[in-house]
Amino acid sequence: VPALVYPFVGAGLLIMVVLPKLTTAIPAPLVAIVALTAAAIVFSLDLPSVSDEGTLPSSLPAVFIPHVPWTMHTLELIAPYALAMALVGLLESLMTAKLVDDITDTHSNKTREGWGQGLANVVTGLFGGMGGCAMIGQTMINVKVSGARTRISTFLAGAFLLGLVVGLGDIVGRIPMAALVAVMIMVSVGTMDWHSINPATLRRMPRSETLVMAATVIVTVISHNLAYGVIIGVLTAMVLFARRVAHMVTVGKTEQPQQDSNTSPAAGTVVYRVTGELFFASSNDLVYQFDYSGDPERIVIDMTDSHIWDASTVAALDAITTKYRARGKHVEIVGLNQDSATRHDRLTGQLGGH
Repeated sequence: VPALVYPFVGAGLLIMVVLPKLTTAIPAPLVAIVALTAAAIVFSLDLPSVSDEGTLPSSLPAVFIPHVPWTMHTLELIAPYALAMALVGLLESLMTAKLVDDITDTHSNKTREGWGQGLANVVTGLFGGMGGCAMIGQTMINVKVSGARTRISTFLAGAFLLGLVVGLGDIVGRIPMAALVAVMIMVSVGTMDWHSINPATLRRMPRSETLVMAATVIVTVISHNLAYGVIIGVLTAMVLFARRVAHMVTVGKTEQPQQDSNTSPAAGTVVYRVTGELFFASSNDLVYQFDYSGDPERIVIDMTDSHIWDASTVAALDAITTKYRARGKHVEIVGLNQDSATRHDRLTGQLGGH
């Protein structure tokens, strides 16, 4: 790396730090790029430039249909890479959209963004282009530095980029890479949520969330693949969430005395009130919350404050009913909401609980 690269990067950073304090009429990154490019040209400095990375096109691309055999073997070769790129692209686009929503206090249609990105990548491929997605760095420049708030900003960015590359390729090719490095450093600094790694913040955050963040970062850095990091982070969050929710289920027991009203539980009745979300993790211990031998002849299981999410819970309820019936006792399950009742009616007796 030429020695001049470092002072050029430093000069670019200085411009982008100082200029916004003086005026915001002109985007600081644009001023930095123009100033450093002019300095490199005027003083004939030997610095790595954009043209060193490859020749810029001088005309619009033509439609290009790939000539590949349409066979299962081709699909097997392409599919893993296509799925990985689609996943990473979609994740970054959704994160970028969420970030912009927070900054601009707006709400974007994430589904439409996903469909639009997929369609755009298909069309781009027909012109021999690379797949793309929303980029956090460019978006931060667009929203924070330039103050953009509508879709016209992205349209104009694409139009100007096309004009610069096709019509002014020679000038763009002379931009020093040091200028672009300075811009990307500032973008990275501005994109990073420094508050999230503040020691005071980490002390207040639940340990589970800190673990998820650490797992995501570590896997991403080690694998150099954002998709792997996000997948591990999501799986870790799911496991920790399931573990946390599983311990929020409670079973309360109330013995009902003889009542005059016909609608009240009769003598010799015990009511179990189940509270919480019931799924495979939380329903494992449900069977052990009942006194099968000591309870009276009639047992009511009140599910008003709970919800059945999966077949494991239905199997647990079947097992409870079976244990009571084996002792000649009657069990009644009441208070199921519509979704839970539908799931219970469809699965009960079919899962080996009887």
